[in-house]
Amino acid sequence: MAADARDSETSEHGVAALPKPRGPVTEALLHALVDEPGPFPIPPVVADDPVADDDLHLALYVCYELHYRGFSGVDDRWEWQPSLLDLRGQLERKFETALRDRFGVSGGRDDLDAVAALTRIANQPGPPLSRYLREDATLEELRDYLVHRSAYQLKEADPHAWAIPRMTGKAKAALLEVEFDEFGSGRAERIHAVLYRNTMDALGLDSRYGAHLNAIPGPILATVNIVSMFGLHRRLRAAVAGQLAISEMTSALANKNVAEGMRRLGLGDSATDFFDEHVIADSVHDMIALHDLVGGLLEQDPAASEEVLFGATAWTGIDAMSAEYLLGCWQKGEPSLRPTDHGHGHLRAD
Repeated sequence: MAADARDSETSEHGVAALPKPRGPVTEALLHALVDEPGPFPIPPVVADDPVADDDLHLALYVCYELHYRGFSGVDDRWEWQPSLLDLRGQLERKFETALRDRFGVSGGRDDLDAVAALTRIANQPGPPLSRYLREDATLEELRDYLVHRSAYQLKEADPHAWAIPRMTGKAKAALLEVEFDEFGSGRAERIHAVLYRNTMDALGLDSRYGAHLNAIPGPILATVNIVSMFGLHRRLRAAVAGQLAISEMTSALANKNVAEGMRRLGLGDSATDFFDEHVIADSVHDMIALHDLVGGLLEQDPAASEEVLFGATAWTGIDAMSAEYLLGCWQKGEPSLRPTDHGHGHLRAD
């Protein structure tokens, strides 16, 4: 094990263990990460569907996680190791190209009104997942949903924080206003990731950061990777603004539906607090993100409209894909989580 590797950190929930590989790319990457940082052989990145491929998205998630908390037993110097960045770049190119091919916005429009277009997108019926959770989901399906969603919610708002130095003026102020709320408005116990952890605890789930990585499939990891990719690249700052705006504009009703589904199943405030908080917060954030973040950015750079819309359409497309995956599994009576060595390892060990 490398001398600078970490086994834990001062955070009460520490860092995650490395996951198990799912194909040749993750096999090579995870084998390398337990050694000293340095060059390692990178197999060709091949994926029939780069928007959802298990091997691609686990590898990309692991590369990105080195910029968040890292992994237990992995040397922190891997974060900026050129060989790892080379692999990450290959994975990103596959993913971004597939996103633009599938969800991209037609080019050449000088008169594109991104604010009006985002409003139209937000007013369209969203994926039926939250309605199913409100009306029909079983307690076990709800638990599975929370495990899937934990891949993002336990790091909520962190990817968008990378965009702060890429913004100026009104756009920067708006992004910071939204982020301040997401991070608890100065109260550590109200950080949204902490509220989500409380929800998982209330349902008897393992709420440790990264505890479920082995169980979460590619289509769900893609919903995290898209935000990390947008946030980490300065050239994609308009895309992350569009992604954040459409996410906030469509969030309140979806979270209200989930909270109502929890109450239908007899769950109380300790379970619903995260979702109730988002109904209130996102009803304010939506207009800040639309008019001040996106509007402010476009005042500075009117040519960014197309990229703003790409961020929004790519996000809604990925979100719909992940919802279809979950509903499809449940309707067919198939597990939505990948099997792990611990069976129902998503439950908390008391």
